[in-house]
Amino acid sequence: MGEKVVAGAVDLSDRQEYRTKLNRCLEGLGRLLEERRFDRPRNLMGLEIELNLAGSDGLPRMMNQQVLRRIASRDFQTELGMFNLEVNIVPHRLGGRVFDQLSEELRTGLAYAHRKAGEVDAGIVMIGILPTLGEHDVVSANLSDVDRYTLLNDQMAAARGEDFSLDIEGVERLVCTSPSIAPESACTSVQLHLQVTPARFADVWNAAQAITGVQIALGANAPFLFGKELWRESRPPLFQQATDVRPPELANQGVRPRTWFGERWIGSAHELFEENLRYFPPLLPICDDEDPLAVLDEGGVPGLGELVLHNGTVYRWNRPVYGIADGVPHLRVENRVLPAGPTVTDVIANAAFYYGLVRALAEESRPVWSRLPFEAAEENFTEACRHGIEAELLWPRPGRSGTLARVPAVQLVLEELLPLAAAGLDAWHIEPADRDRYLGVIEQRCRRRVNGASWQVATYDRALDAGLGREAALAAMTRRYAELMHAGEPVHTWPVGFPAP
Repeated sequence: MGEKVVAGAVDLSDRQEYRTKLNRCLEGLGRLLEERRFDRPRNLMGLEIELNLAGSDGLPRMMNQQVLRRIASRDFQTELGMFNLEVNIVPHRLGGRVFDQLSEELRTGLAYAHRKAGEVDAGIVMIGILPTLGEHDVVSANLSDVDRYTLLNDQMAAARGEDFSLDIEGVERLVCTSPSIAPESACTSVQLHLQVTPARFADVWNAAQAITGVQIALGANAPFLFGKELWRESRPPLFQQATDVRPPELANQGVRPRTWFGERWIGSAHELFEENLRYFPPLLPICDDEDPLAVLDEGGVPGLGELVLHNGTVYRWNRPVYGIADGVPHLRVENRVLPAGPTVTDVIANAAFYYGLVRALAEESRPVWSRLPFEAAEENFTEACRHGIEAELLWPRPGRSGTLARVPAVQLVLEELLPLAAAGLDAWHIEPADRDRYLGVIEQRCRRRVNGASWQVATYDRALDAGLGREAALAAMTRRYAELMHAGEPVHTWPVGFPAP
């Protein structure tokens, strides 16, 4: 959420005042849209990556404050768990050699952070879920000492009124409970931002929703949680269950979970903000002094602070974002689908594929969301989370028949989506060398059928075959993963197993 929140008691009048203020913010957003006050097209993108701290033994280190003091850079911030950090890359204009520039900035920043973390026997690990995390690591005592996390945890636990339940059945089954939202901190992801005009927002959001399954199939990197092998990308079911403030009775009534795929294609950004108010009670009912409608009447630009704060507590996989830069409001689509890692090259390849494909799909004369039922897009997302690079996805057949076919994800990417992504990057005026290098990483992942999740599982199995127990095998795999991650070659080139002594 990024807001300065002061922990304290929340009473009924706070909620009533906040709800009134939220509706004034929504009305203010509507006026900004009607008056066409938003920023012109600027082709701006942004990138955030959540990171894990682990020691040389591969085990988590609960010391983000100590590490952040040593890093001493505004680019690095706290995240929910004390073993988490987040790195934020300043916005860049899509075009030219932007992906090589991003790659160099990330490598430099992460290498520096890793060196500083090493001063306290910690290190940076970029992975969807740290495989060595145990249930005892994700407890409220290990939440970062930040007021907004404390208040969010208190409010979500109070709204649920009982322990949060985790029940994920994959290769193995995990069943456990938690009195806090701390298990959510196990999820570390990449967020891709794209600034868009209001007129283009719906097309870009719909395109992003349509390809969530493809993104997960290619990028899955979280097959283990609390010592169990679950889905190839276990973050989404974990995130949904760890933030589910509905007691079972409300879930049975069809009340929507706060981690939400959505339920329909949209026609405007306003629809998403309005849905967030209509369906989800406020968790952090904290008001500022701004009257957004009065600010608009005076010709100013309101911050819409309550709307922004509330929006940050509804966890859509593609989230609408309102922001202000240089006194001018703008809208962004925040893509929250991908796990962190495995390497900087892999992260940038995933980003290049996303930005190129979204651009191409959003500009098609007969867009994919007019031919793909929304329910099929959601089914693809779940299928990809379960099976990763081996997933089979529903996709419209070429031509005008409109029928759906179930296609291996790798085949769909190689035959149809990679050429579209290349055309989209050309439309962004990306240098051909950048385009070919990073889309080439995606192509090789598909041809070799290797991503972070498949490598983790294969290497873990190799450790078990060598006689290691479960915990020792996960730790050995995590240490090898970290070594190869920092070496920097993309994951499809990683050798399975361990080097000979």
